[in-house]
Amino acid sequence: MPSISKKGGLMPQSPIRKLVPFAENAAKKGKSIYYLNIGQPDIKTPEVAMQAIKDSTIDVLSYSRSEGSEEYRQKLATYYAKNDINVAHNDIIVTTGGSEALLFTFGSIMDVDDEVIIPEPFYANYNGFSTASGVKVVPVISKIEDNFALPPIEEFEKLISPKTKAILICNPGNPTGYLYSKEEIQKLAEIVKKHDLFLIADEVYREFAYDGATHYSILQEDSLSDHAIIIDSVSKRYSMCGARIGCMVSKNKDVIQTALKFAQARLSPPTLAQIASEAALDTPQSYFEDVIEEYVERRNTLITELNKIEGLKVANPKGAFYCIAELPIKNSDKFAQWLLESFDVDGETVMVAPAAGFYSTPGVGMNQIRIAYVLNKDSLIKAVNIIKEALKVYKD
Repeated sequence: MPSISKKGGLMPQSPIRKLVPFAENAAKKGKSIYYLNIGQPDIKTPEVAMQAIKDSTIDVLSYSRSEGSEEYRQKLATYYAKNDINVAHNDIIVTTGGSEALLFTFGSIMDVDDEVIIPEPFYANYNGFSTASGVKVVPVISKIEDNFALPPIEEFEKLISPKTKAILICNPGNPTGYLYSKEEIQKLAEIVKKHDLFLIADEVYREFAYDGATHYSILQEDSLSDHAIIIDSVSKRYSMCGARIGCMVSKNKDVIQTALKFAQARLSPPTLAQIASEAALDTPQSYFEDVIEEYVERRNTLITELNKIEGLKVANPKGAFYCIAELPIKNSDKFAQWLLESFDVDGETVMVAPAAGFYSTPGVGMNQIRIAYVLNKDSLIKAVNIIKEALKVYKD
């Protein structure tokens, strides 16, 4: 029988999606499930985006330009300018979600066996993208005790080798919800300039900054023009995960021209979804104000309820809509599966994401889970109560 590739064998399972069969079986048995495992917002997609699709008069749904339509990229440049990020439309390549933007970035700046330093825990698919690209992830560990703040720059310096090509951050962070400060971004700017590296920032949660904090983009640092690459997406900002529209942004012309070749190889990003995404840029500020207010209330509710559980630690997120909780157990993979297979409260249970998959260091995060607070407050309270009751009877 023919064998699969080594790369295929090394591709990690998604810690977010691998429990789906157990959830499906639980649902078939009549259990009601609170889904805290995936960052699918329940916030309505802006009406202006949906209306643009309904109003479309396209006769032939044809290819768009490989780099995305010029109209959309022009409008994106205007959006970035409003966020104090000054780029031209030619600095932008539209991609099939932020995922493709990451793959294009890895392919454009790294060769097989090159290294990228990433503070962990990090978005689990970074492991998958690096494996697909033949790139090695070198983790620098941030700690729940420090609320997952940026590790000391000295820790980054220790890890830099001749193979190091980039540092990658997610800001605000998935899975931690940590929002990097301007000072932390400037520290990273200094180290990538000193060692002539790229700084990649996944900024898909830019709008989700809480408690009066302001998001600071790497492209607000003028000195990073040749070093900075932004990964972006409409998925979370406009609750448009199914549109699969993202982009990569860089003032480095060599990076953009190289990425364009990858874009041409896959032909074009989705045409109809670009129409919706372009229209979404007209979403009024009031939409975001309402969304932020809702997520702050959800965060506060979640953290308050989690802190009532004896032996549990939780980091307080300042952005995005995730948090990491450390449970008084040994193995959260087994616990998450057990919740779906063997536990319920009045016919209800919870689906969480085991956090070990958000690390690349073996054995780290085994007793942690990621919670996405994308449910209403009443559902969050019920979900946390189920976790609380489960922990009382669970045996490792």
